[in-house]
Amino acid sequence: MITVTSVEVQNRFGQLPDTVQREPVTITRHGRTAAFMVSPQDMQELQSARRKRATATQAFEAFFAQADATLTPAARGLGDAELADLVKTAR
Repeated sequence: MITVTSVEVQNRFGQLPDTVQREPVTITRHGRTAAFMVSPQDMQELQSARRKRATATQAFEAFFAQADATLTPAARGLGDAELADLVKTAR
């Protein structure tokens, strides 16, 4: 990954679209990362990964909501410390 300063970006902006076709560019300001410039293909992959993560998170939350609905009243009353003790005992 190439790293350039924000001043370099201003001076070399015409070259950067060609550069990001080969690899992402990190843009720094005052020595810290300020932004990234990526190709459209890389951006599509990032957006696809974000959508997949959101779908997986929703499925995970739905699974636990369904599992919570089947808990007995005694199980619902357990606290974190009690659950940890049960897990330790089961091992």
